[in-house]
Order: sequence, then structure tokens, then C-alpha cells
Amino acid sequence: MTVQSTLRGTAAEEAIAAFIEKYGELIRTRLRNTTKTTRLLATLALATSIIIAGDGSRRWWRRWHAEKEQGMKLVRTNSWLHNKDGSRTIYVPYKDSTSKVVIHSTKPLTFEAHRRLFLNPPRVSGLGDGHVPSAQTKPGLNLAFLHQFLSLMSIMIPRWNSKEAGLLVSHGAFLMLRTYLSLVVARLDGEIVRDLVAGNGKAFLLGLAKWCGLGGFASYTNAMIKFLESKVSIAFRTRLTRYIHDLYLNDNLNYYKLTNLDGGVGQGADQFITQDLTLFCAAAANLYSSLGKPFVDICVFNYQLYRSLGPLALTGLLSNYFLTASILRRLSPPFGKLKAVEGRKEGDFRSLHARLIANAEEVAFYGGAEMEKTFLNKEFKSLKNWMEGIYMLKIRYNILEDFILKYSWSAYGYLLSSLPVFLPAWGGLGGASEQTDFTEKHGRERTRMKDFITNKRLMLSLADAGGRMMYSIKDLSELAGYTSRVYTLISTLHRVHANAYYVRGRENELYSLSDVQGTIQKGFDGVRLENVPIVAPGLWPQGGEELLESLSMIIRRGDHLLVSKAFSVFTNQLNLETNN
Repeated sequence: MTVQSTLRGTAAEEAIAAFIEKYGELIRTRLRNTTKTTRLLATLALATSIIIAGDGSRRWWRRWHAEKEQGMKLVRTNSWLHNKDGSRTIYVPYKDSTSKVVIHSTKPLTFEAHRRLFLNPPRVSGLGDGHVPSAQTKPGLNLAFLHQFLSLMSIMIPRWNSKEAGLLVSHGAFLMLRTYLSLVVARLDGEIVRDLVAGNGKAFLLGLAKWCGLGGFASYTNAMIKFLESKVSIAFRTRLTRYIHDLYLNDNLNYYKLTNLDGGVGQGADQFITQDLTLFCAAAANLYSSLGKPFVDICVFNYQLYRSLGPLALTGLLSNYFLTASILRRLSPPFGKLKAVEGRKEGDFRSLHARLIANAEEVAFYGGAEMEKTFLNKEFKSLKNWMEGIYMLKIRYNILEDFILKYSWSAYGYLLSSLPVFLPAWGGLGGASEQTDFTEKHGRERTRMKDFITNKRLMLSLADAGGRMMYSIKDLSELAGYTSRVYTLISTLHRVHANAYYVRGRENELYSLSDVQGTIQKGFDGVRLENVPIVAPGLWPQGGEELLESLSMIIRRGDHLLVSKAFSVFTNQLNLETNN
């Protein structure tokens, strides 16, 4: 008797073999039916494509090699290339080679399009005069903050297919994945406890193995969420910094006008660009995860708890949210206003140090160290007192916030979890299982244990999401302060760049920057003044101080002019040489 072979293929292998045989036979049949001319043309086309592909690969390799050599040369000389479209190409060291980075400068048309957002905001936003809200306006809870933030977002995310938009989409995908993992963890937690109570060792060990595998994937997801949040913050800061640099450092001398003619940002823009901008970008990137994900978590977890605990529990949860939000909003200090003032004081303290460094020689010559020390100590004391006041306000607010969000919400969660046991008719699926007759001994207790652990885990996740939503009220207020500072800087730069020195609501002052007259005549070899008043410039919107009522003179090329003040106290010599 012949012994049959036991090495039989599976159904999947047989299906694959049948598929390959069918289409292989079809191709062979088609080839046999083609003419010799068609085969020759196909062979020529294949050979031509191979030759073209090889030549393209060779050219690509030569171009890549030349670019690499050029990059190494530019890295050694610390220089870059100017492109025809105004962008710059730089090469930065990367591993054993270089990486090409193209920096696109902001186009003038972009500044023109954004000017209406910063100089002509809509009246409904409360910024009709082109300024930030007044000190009495509570930041974070008004249309002014919304307009400011959306205006800055138009700079940070210029297009839907930009790098920043891609990072936000990736960040959102990982946040949604984390929400799904929270649901899986809640169910798995209940199953593990049920198997432990039932004494089912095999199912218990299998649940622990699932728990460890799920924990590794959840840890990777959490790490990616933090990583992408940092990437979003850096991308926002890069986009805003390049935009501000293009508006701040250009041929229009905005860096000079900003401090000496406008005065809208105080003594300098360094505090705005270095610290306030960094804090704003970090807060804006964190807002995406502190508001977006908790909102999705609340919707998903509320639906799951509605199925498990019934409509009465959902009504109680929603009522608890609105009550908590109203209490915290009413009792919350104006953190946005406080942060804005803190940033201004930080800037004043920093500008004093910058002034001392810039004028160190004069201070040493005149022996003004003690006076400068007095100024620095006074400004630091003002900053310290202000920050201590903020910390004192945070103590009282944090006590109330922690008690409501941690302890009162936990007690309320236990109360809602008991609804399927004590009110099964209103308990959703849990109440329905309570009304079912169990034939197995201790079956009802095990089901209660599983449902309670699952609902408890969902309650904890829901409390965490709701807590982050409530904590975000304070984060929103602080973000409003940072937004106000950055918006003030960019709006002032736009005003300086457009020479928009006009005062709304009242007549322009005499000799203000809004009424600068004069003509430039090409072909005249020199400078001619006819009845021109000499005015010391003043910070906008105040007018300048008149020094001379009328001055008429002509200075030609090569002429020298000596200007001296009364009693010869100070003498300034101006060597005015006009060029073509």
C-alpha cells in the first residue's frame, strides 16, 4: 500500500500558485500571438528606457557629487548662495556630509497682505485703534485675543501643505491613537481584575502579556506626542523669527526707527524676539494638545460611560463640567494681564543691562557705577515684587483648582459608578446586566468587579481630560499675555515699515511723523533747504520739539558745515558731502 505524502500546501499557498499559473499562461499566450515587429519595437523601447534611466542616474550622481563638494566648500568658508528668487541656500554639517537648506525670504506682497491684520483690524475685535486691548481687558476671554492669535497663526501656518500643517496633522494622529489606547487599556484592566478574582490563571497571565505589549506601544505614543509638540513649537518659532527678521532688518532701517522714532515696543525688541516669542510658541504648541485632545477624550469617554452607566450619569457629568468651568472662570485671576506686565518688566530689566554694556566706557569714565547699580536694583526689586504677587495669587487658585478637579471629581465619579448597582433601571448596560439572572456562582460579583474597574479607568481618564481642560483656562490666560506681546511687536514693525504714523480719532500734532513733506529732485548736485523747520524727533505719536523755526541754505558737493550751540558748551561738526 502506497503511503501518501503529508506535505500538503495550505489553502493560501494553493490560491497563490493558481493565481501565478493563470496569469503566467495569459502572458505567454499574448506573447505568442504578437508579431515580430511588435516584439522588436518593445525590445527597442525597453533598451531605450534602460539607457535613458542610466544616463539620468549618472547625471543625478554627478550633480549630487558637485553639490556635496560645493556644500563642503561653503561650510568651510561659512557662506551661502543667493538664488534668483531672493532665497538663500546654505549647507550645514550633517553626519559625514552636508545637508542643503533653502531659506525663503518673506515676499513684500506677503507683508502687504498681512498689514491689514495688524494695522487695520476689524472693529468687532476691539482693536479698532490698532492697539492691543487696554489693561482693564481680561485676556483670553475676548475677541481681541482671538483676532491676535489667528493673525499670528496666518504667519505660522501660511499654507495647508506647509511643514507646520504636516506636523500638526501627525501630532493629531498620535493624539487620537492615544485616546484609542486609553479605551483599550480600560477594558483590559477590567478583564485582568475579573480573571484575578475568578482564579483563572491562564487568562490572567495572557492579560498581563497583553498589558505589557500594550504598555510598550503606549509609551512610544506618549514619547512621539511630546516630540511632535516640541517640533511644532520649533517650527512656529522658526517661521515667526524669520518673518520678524525680514521685517526688522531690511533696507527700510526699521531696526533704527523702531526705537528712535516709534517707541511702540519700549527700549528695544530684544526681549520680544528672544523670550516672549519663545514662550508664545511653546504655549501655542501646547494648546493644541491641552485643548484638542482633552475635548476628543471627553466626547469619546462620555459616550462610553453613557453606554455603561446610562443617561443619568451623562447628564451628571455634563452638569459637573459646566459648573466647574463657571466656578474656575469666575475665580480665576487675570493671568494674561499679569504675564504681559511681567514680560514688560523683564524687558526693562534686560534693557538696563544692555545699556550698561553699550555705555560701559562712559560709565567707567564718569564713575557712574553706583548710579547704574541703583537703577538695576530698583528695576529688579520691582520685577521681584510683581512675580511674588503672581505666586501668591497662584497659591489660592491652585488650592481651589486641585480640590475641585482631584477630590470632588473623584467622589462624584464613585457616586456615578454606583448607579448600575443601586439604580439598575437608570444604569445603562451595567444596569441591564444587574437585572440579568446569573446561574453561575459568584458570576454577578465578577461582572460587577469588571464593570467597576473599567468604568473607574474611564472615569480617571475622563477626569484627567476634564482637568486638563480646566487647567487650560489658566494656560489660555497666559497665552493671551504672550500673544499680546508678540502681536504688539509685529504690528509696530508693520507701522514702521509702512511709515503709517497717523493718529486715529484726533488731529495730527504739529511736526509729527504723519506730516513729513519734501521732494527729491534728481540732477541737483547738493542739498537745498527753503524755510524748513528744524525739529528734534520725538517718539510716535507725540510730535517733535521745534529747535529752529525756519532754515534756508544750500550745501553743494565738497562743502563743510560747522554747527555750534550757544556759549560753545558743545560743538558738533557735520561733514556733509553729497554724492551722486
